[in-house]
Amino acid sequence: HYETGEPLPADKLERLLAAKNFQSAMQMVRQLEFSLFDFKIHSEFNPDTPDQIQAQLNQVRERVSVVKPAEFNRFQHSFGHIFAGGYAAGYYSYKWAEVLSADAFSRFEEEGIFNPKTGNDFLTHVLQKGGSAEPDELFKAFRGREPSPDALLRHSGIGQ
Repeated sequence: HYETGEPLPADKLERLLAAKNFQSAMQMVRQLEFSLFDFKIHSEFNPDTPDQIQAQLNQVRERVSVVKPAEFNRFQHSFGHIFAGGYAAGYYSYKWAEVLSADAFSRFEEEGIFNPKTGNDFLTHVLQKGGSAEPDELFKAFRGREPSPDALLRHSGIGQ
């Protein structure tokens, strides 16, 4: 506690962690739904087919949605990310960035948050290189392997 110096009781910590992860799987599936919809309309769009946007969204929802929205819901009409602002077929990058971030951080968890070698490797293989190399190559140089979603799932309380 900030006044007494007492640590947070274990039961309160557990409740905070449970609240942090509450419905995280639902949120993740929703983001995957958006990403799949984005890919689908940007790879299969046919300007000669009327009403295909809703049909394509319905197909995605049949595959991945846990809770189907009401029939009158037309969220895609205001889904500006994929129609304006340069995110065409790139909405997935939000979730992919989370995968990379969690996986990179998991090396720090494995080797020690303040491990000098880990920090120096991150500096050398990622930060100093910046945009001079492909991001996937920088990640692999730091992590020593392909990215894995396992750390993101663990950090989100999924599959535990």
